[in-house]
Amino acid sequence: MENKKRITLDEIYPTIKEILLGGGTVELPITGTSMFPLLKAGRDTVIIKADSSFQVGDIIFYRRDDGHFVLHRIVGIDENGYILCGDNQTMLEKNITEKHIIAKVIEIHRDGKIISADDPKYLRRVDFWIKALPHRRVPLFIMRKLSK
Repeated sequence: MENKKRITLDEIYPTIKEILLGGGTVELPITGTSMFPLLKAGRDTVIIKADSSFQVGDIIFYRRDDGHFVLHRIVGIDENGYILCGDNQTMLEKNITEKHIIAKVIEIHRDGKIISADDPKYLRRVDFWIKALPHRRVPLFIMRKLSK
């Protein structure tokens, strides 16, 4: 019988931080549904790396002021910081600054394939999905129904 223990991000975060500060990368499983349809729990994992350069379209791993860890996409930038939104959401989260950001996604691992965050085909999908933000409610509703 396999001996497994589930650990929280809070428990493993010191190790993640040490690896990232040392220039390494960390693979994280996707949990939840906030990044569907481009990322799916149980199917995809992401590789994150510390960085100091962020732009619209990047997926970042960050920690909210309340302590929750989140993986969302940058959909805008203003004088108060980054504007984020999950791909499966329409509500914007504003005022995210560098102090919140831990790392950004550099790769997506899906079904044995590696998708670079710089891949042109992937970036076209991201650009389309960001532009669709004001109109996401209907396609998201349809995709949720189809995925069940």
